[in-house]
Amino acid sequence: MTNRTVLVTGGARGIGKGIARAFVDAGDNVMIADLADPEGWRYALASESELKATAAELGVEATPVDVTDASSCAGAVEATIGAFGGLDVLVNNAGVVDSGPLAEFSEERWDRIFAVNVKGIFLMTRAAVDALRGSEDAAVVNTASIAGKRGAPRMAAYCGSKFAVVGITQSFALELAPDGIRVNALCPGMVGTAMWHDHLMANRAESDFDARMREMIPLGRAQTVDDMGQAAVFLATAPNVSGIALNVAGAYEMH
Repeated sequence: MTNRTVLVTGGARGIGKGIARAFVDAGDNVMIADLADPEGWRYALASESELKATAAELGVEATPVDVTDASSCAGAVEATIGAFGGLDVLVNNAGVVDSGPLAEFSEERWDRIFAVNVKGIFLMTRAAVDALRGSEDAAVVNTASIAGKRGAPRMAAYCGSKFAVVGITQSFALELAPDGIRVNALCPGMVGTAMWHDHLMANRAESDFDARMREMIPLGRAQTVDDMGQAAVFLATAPNVSGIALNVAGAYEMH
Protein backbone atom coordinates (compact mmCIF):
# COMPACT_ATOMS: atom_id res chain seq x y z
CA MET A 1 0.00 0.00 0.00
CA THR A 2 2.51 2.57 -1.20
CA ASN A 3 2.61 5.19 -3.92
CA ARG A 4 -0.78 6.53 -2.93
CA THR A 5 -1.69 10.19 -3.25
CA VAL A 6 -2.31 12.03 0.02
CA LEU A 7 -3.76 15.51 0.59
CA VAL A 8 -3.00 17.03 4.00
CA THR A 9 -4.75 20.22 5.05
CA GLY A 10 -3.00 22.42 7.59
CA GLY A 11 0.19 20.87 6.27
CA ALA A 12 2.54 23.84 6.38
CA ARG A 13 3.73 23.27 9.93
CA GLY A 14 3.10 21.53 13.24
CA ILE A 15 1.08 18.32 13.25
CA GLY A 16 0.22 18.65 9.58
CA LYS A 17 3.89 18.86 8.63
CA GLY A 18 4.66 15.80 10.75
CA ILE A 19 1.85 13.88 9.04
CA ALA A 20 3.04 14.93 5.60
CA ARG A 21 6.58 13.82 6.42
CA ALA A 22 5.36 10.41 7.57
CA PHE A 23 3.48 9.80 4.34
CA VAL A 24 6.53 10.87 2.31
CA ASP A 25 8.62 8.38 4.30
CA ALA A 26 5.99 5.72 3.52
CA GLY A 27 6.57 6.29 -0.20
CA ASP A 28 3.41 8.25 -0.97
CA ASN A 29 2.82 11.29 -3.14
CA VAL A 30 1.85 14.22 -0.92
CA MET A 31 0.08 17.52 -1.47
CA ILE A 32 0.06 19.91 1.48
CA ALA A 33 -2.57 22.62 1.67
CA ASP A 34 -2.74 25.61 4.00
CA LEU A 35 -3.71 29.25 4.22
CA ALA A 36 -1.91 31.49 1.75
CA ASP A 37 -3.03 34.80 3.25
CA PRO A 38 -4.21 34.18 6.82
CA GLU A 39 -6.39 36.74 8.54
CA GLY A 40 -5.67 37.83 12.08
CA TRP A 41 -6.30 35.28 14.79
CA ARG A 42 -5.37 35.13 18.44
CA TYR A 43 -2.05 33.55 17.53
CA ALA A 44 -0.11 33.44 14.25
CA LEU A 45 -1.43 30.98 11.68
CA ALA A 46 0.62 29.40 8.93
CA SER A 47 1.62 31.65 6.03
CA GLU A 48 2.25 31.24 2.32
CA SER A 49 6.00 31.43 2.91
CA GLU A 50 5.80 28.58 5.45
CA LEU A 51 3.73 26.52 3.00
CA LYS A 52 6.35 26.95 0.27
CA ALA A 53 9.23 26.30 2.66
CA THR A 54 7.70 23.06 3.93
CA ALA A 55 6.98 21.89 0.39
CA ALA A 56 10.61 22.49 -0.54
CA GLU A 57 11.93 20.82 2.62
CA LEU A 58 9.80 17.68 2.26
CA GLY A 59 9.88 17.51 -1.53
CA VAL A 60 6.09 17.64 -1.86
CA GLU A 61 3.55 19.70 -3.78
CA ALA A 62 1.66 22.58 -2.15
CA THR A 63 -1.57 24.45 -2.76
CA PRO A 64 -3.42 27.20 -0.90
CA VAL A 65 -6.70 26.32 0.81
CA ASP A 66 -9.26 27.93 3.06
CA VAL A 67 -11.23 25.01 4.47
CA THR A 68 -14.13 27.28 5.37
CA ASP A 69 -14.74 28.02 1.67
CA ALA A 70 -16.28 25.32 -0.53
CA SER A 71 -14.71 26.53 -3.77
CA SER A 72 -11.28 26.66 -2.15
CA CYS A 73 -11.69 23.07 -0.92
CA ALA A 74 -12.67 21.96 -4.41
CA GLY A 75 -9.64 23.77 -5.78
CA ALA A 76 -7.28 21.93 -3.43
CA VAL A 77 -8.70 18.58 -4.53
CA GLU A 78 -8.44 19.59 -8.19
CA ALA A 79 -4.83 20.70 -7.70
CA THR A 80 -4.01 17.32 -6.14
CA ILE A 81 -5.61 15.38 -8.97
CA GLY A 82 -3.89 17.62 -11.48
CA ALA A 83 -0.50 16.98 -9.91
CA PHE A 84 -0.80 13.23 -9.30
CA GLY A 85 -3.77 11.94 -11.28
CA GLY A 86 -6.00 10.97 -8.36
CA LEU A 87 -6.56 11.00 -4.63
CA ASP A 88 -6.36 8.11 -2.17
CA VAL A 89 -6.06 9.67 1.29
CA LEU A 90 -7.49 12.89 2.67
CA VAL A 91 -6.12 14.14 5.98
CA ASN A 92 -8.38 16.83 7.43
CA ASN A 93 -5.86 18.37 9.79
CA ALA A 94 -6.53 22.13 9.53
CA GLY A 95 -7.69 23.52 12.85
CA VAL A 96 -7.60 26.44 15.26
CA VAL A 97 -7.86 26.80 19.03
CA ASP A 98 -9.24 29.47 21.31
CA SER A 99 -10.16 29.61 24.97
CA GLY A 100 -11.77 31.89 27.49
CA PRO A 101 -14.60 32.19 30.00
CA LEU A 102 -18.13 31.70 28.74
CA ALA A 103 -19.32 35.19 29.68
CA GLU A 104 -16.52 36.84 27.70
CA PHE A 105 -16.33 34.51 24.70
CA SER A 106 -17.58 36.28 21.58
CA GLU A 107 -19.93 34.80 19.00
CA GLU A 108 -17.36 35.59 16.31
CA ARG A 109 -14.66 33.55 18.05
CA TRP A 110 -17.10 30.66 18.57
CA ASP A 111 -18.15 30.67 14.92
CA ARG A 112 -14.55 30.81 13.67
CA ILE A 113 -13.58 27.69 15.60
CA PHE A 114 -16.55 25.71 14.33
CA ALA A 115 -16.10 27.00 10.78
CA VAL A 116 -12.52 25.71 10.61
CA ASN A 117 -12.59 22.65 12.85
CA VAL A 118 -16.03 21.26 11.92
CA LYS A 119 -17.39 22.80 8.74
CA GLY A 120 -13.94 22.52 7.20
CA ILE A 121 -14.02 18.73 7.52
CA PHE A 122 -17.47 18.60 5.94
CA LEU A 123 -16.46 20.83 3.01
CA MET A 124 -13.13 19.11 2.36
CA THR A 125 -14.55 15.60 2.55
CA ARG A 126 -17.50 16.50 0.34
CA ALA A 127 -15.11 17.99 -2.22
CA ALA A 128 -12.90 14.88 -2.15
CA VAL A 129 -15.44 12.06 -1.95
CA ASP A 130 -15.86 11.47 -5.69
CA ALA A 131 -12.11 11.21 -6.15
CA LEU A 132 -11.82 8.90 -3.13
CA ARG A 133 -14.50 6.64 -4.59
CA GLY A 134 -12.21 6.15 -7.57
CA SER A 135 -9.39 4.83 -5.37
CA GLU A 136 -8.82 1.16 -4.57
CA ASP A 137 -7.33 2.08 -1.16
CA ALA A 138 -9.19 5.15 0.06
CA ALA A 139 -9.09 6.63 3.54
CA VAL A 140 -9.94 9.80 5.42
CA VAL A 141 -8.14 10.81 8.62
CA ASN A 142 -9.64 13.65 10.65
CA THR A 143 -7.57 15.40 13.30
CA ALA A 144 -9.71 15.56 16.43
CA SER A 145 -8.13 15.80 19.90
CA ILE A 146 -8.27 14.30 23.35
CA ALA A 147 -10.28 17.49 23.94
CA GLY A 148 -12.92 15.70 21.89
CA LYS A 149 -13.12 13.00 24.55
CA ARG A 150 -13.31 15.11 27.73
CA GLY A 151 -14.38 18.71 28.31
CA ALA A 152 -12.26 21.36 29.99
CA PRO A 153 -13.09 24.71 31.61
CA ARG A 154 -12.76 27.77 29.36
CA MET A 155 -12.47 25.46 26.35
CA ALA A 156 -16.13 24.90 25.43
CA ALA A 157 -15.79 26.01 21.82
CA TYR A 158 -12.65 24.00 21.12
CA CYS A 159 -13.80 20.90 22.99
CA GLY A 160 -17.23 21.11 21.40
CA SER A 161 -15.70 21.31 17.93
CA LYS A 162 -13.49 18.29 18.54
CA PHE A 163 -16.34 16.24 20.01
CA ALA A 164 -18.12 17.08 16.75
CA VAL A 165 -15.16 15.77 14.74
CA VAL A 166 -15.43 12.40 16.48
CA GLY A 167 -19.15 12.21 15.73
CA ILE A 168 -18.69 13.25 12.11
CA THR A 169 -15.96 10.64 11.75
CA GLN A 170 -18.28 7.88 12.95
CA SER A 171 -21.08 9.04 10.63
CA PHE A 172 -18.81 9.28 7.59
CA ALA A 173 -17.29 5.87 8.39
CA LEU A 174 -20.73 4.27 8.21
CA GLU A 175 -21.91 6.22 5.19
CA LEU A 176 -18.77 5.66 3.11
CA ALA A 177 -18.10 2.05 4.12
CA PRO A 178 -20.06 0.68 1.11
CA ASP A 179 -17.63 2.63 -1.11
CA GLY A 180 -14.66 1.02 0.63
CA ILE A 181 -13.57 4.34 2.15
CA ARG A 182 -12.23 4.06 5.69
CA VAL A 183 -12.72 7.09 7.96
CA ASN A 184 -10.94 7.53 11.29
CA ALA A 185 -10.02 10.27 13.72
CA LEU A 186 -6.63 11.03 15.23
CA CYS A 187 -6.78 12.44 18.77
CA PRO A 188 -3.49 14.15 19.65
CA GLY A 189 -2.58 14.75 23.26
CA MET A 190 -0.21 17.59 24.16
CA VAL A 191 1.99 18.48 21.20
CA GLY A 192 4.26 21.49 21.47
CA THR A 193 2.91 23.40 18.48
CA ALA A 194 1.84 27.04 18.11
CA MET A 195 -1.49 26.20 19.75
CA TRP A 196 0.32 25.53 23.01
CA HIS A 197 3.31 27.84 22.83
CA ASP A 198 1.53 30.87 21.33
CA HIS A 199 -1.85 30.54 23.03
CA LEU A 200 -2.52 27.94 25.73
CA MET A 201 0.84 28.53 27.43
CA ALA A 202 1.71 31.90 25.94
CA ASN A 203 4.64 33.78 27.45
CA ARG A 204 5.94 30.60 29.06
CA ALA A 205 9.31 29.07 28.29
CA GLU A 206 9.49 25.85 26.32
CA SER A 207 11.14 24.27 29.35
CA ASP A 208 7.99 25.08 31.36
CA PHE A 209 5.90 23.20 28.81
CA ASP A 210 8.22 20.19 28.91
CA ALA A 211 8.24 20.12 32.71
CA ARG A 212 4.46 20.30 32.88
CA MET A 213 4.12 17.48 30.36
CA ARG A 214 6.49 15.25 32.35
CA GLU A 215 4.25 15.73 35.37
CA MET A 216 0.93 15.27 33.57
CA ILE A 217 1.58 12.44 31.12
CA PRO A 218 2.04 8.88 32.40
CA LEU A 219 4.69 8.06 29.78
CA GLY A 220 6.58 11.14 30.93
CA ARG A 221 6.86 13.26 27.79
CA ALA A 222 4.87 15.45 25.46
CA GLN A 223 3.71 14.01 22.18
CA THR A 224 5.50 15.01 18.97
CA VAL A 225 4.44 15.75 15.43
CA ASP A 226 6.23 12.56 14.40
CA ASP A 227 4.03 10.57 16.81
CA MET A 228 1.02 12.02 15.01
CA GLY A 229 2.45 11.22 11.61
CA GLN A 230 3.02 7.60 12.57
CA ALA A 231 -0.55 7.31 13.82
CA ALA A 232 -2.03 8.98 10.74
CA VAL A 233 -0.22 6.57 8.42
CA PHE A 234 -1.53 3.65 10.48
CA LEU A 235 -5.11 4.92 10.35
CA ALA A 236 -4.87 5.47 6.60
CA THR A 237 -3.33 2.07 5.97
CA ALA A 238 -4.97 -0.49 8.29
CA PRO A 239 -7.41 -2.27 5.95
CA ASN A 240 -10.10 -3.14 8.50
CA VAL A 241 -9.99 -0.14 10.83
CA SER A 242 -12.72 2.47 10.41
CA GLY A 243 -14.79 4.68 12.68
CA ILE A 244 -12.31 4.90 15.55
CA ALA A 245 -10.92 7.93 17.38
CA LEU A 246 -7.34 6.99 18.26
CA ASN A 247 -5.74 8.66 21.28
CA VAL A 248 -2.05 9.44 20.90
CA ALA A 249 -1.49 10.90 24.33
CA GLY A 250 0.97 8.81 26.34
CA ALA A 251 -1.85 7.23 28.39
CA TYR A 252 -3.09 10.64 29.54
CA GLU A 253 -6.49 10.02 27.96
CA MET A 254 -7.86 6.46 27.62
CA HIS A 255 -11.54 7.01 26.85
